[in-house]
Amino acid sequence: MKTILWAALTANGNYAQSSPENPPKPEAFADFVTQAQAAGNFMVGRRTFEALLAGGGESALDGLDIVVVSKGAQAMPGVTLARSPQEALAFLERRGHRAALLSGGADLHNAFLEAGLVDEIIFVIAPVLEGKGLNLLIDQEKYTYKNVELLDCKPLGGGVIQLRYAVGR
Repeated sequence: MKTILWAALTANGNYAQSSPENPPKPEAFADFVTQAQAAGNFMVGRRTFEALLAGGGESALDGLDIVVVSKGAQAMPGVTLARSPQEALAFLERRGHRAALLSGGADLHNAFLEAGLVDEIIFVIAPVLEGKGLNLLIDQEKYTYKNVELLDCKPLGGGVIQLRYAVGR
């Protein structure tokens, strides 16, 4: 199964932090929905999923297999809980998916990367600068990827661009 990591970043490389005062760029959210619908699923951490629900964006994702990956989450209606990246992927594979979309957050992204479970990365870059926020941090001693290859670069509108990379192993 191909695993695609999707992340919205700021122009200075931080994870784009959204809030009611600073909602996600519509072009970035539209790209996420497009990617999730193409895969038929997405995997997400508990806090990121709760933020998605609070922002009212879940209706665009009806009919998708949603897997919340969390060691401590309690049952959540309409989603499957997985305790590890491997468990999440095994569930989606059993459901017949050929690709899995990995969305936020940073800890979850790093868990998949460190386990060597990411085949492609999609970065959607928003035209903003943020002084605080999370970075994609990789433990250099555990991380084994060597190269990424740019597959595509395209504008999404509103100054938002999408970069798509294949991950070398």
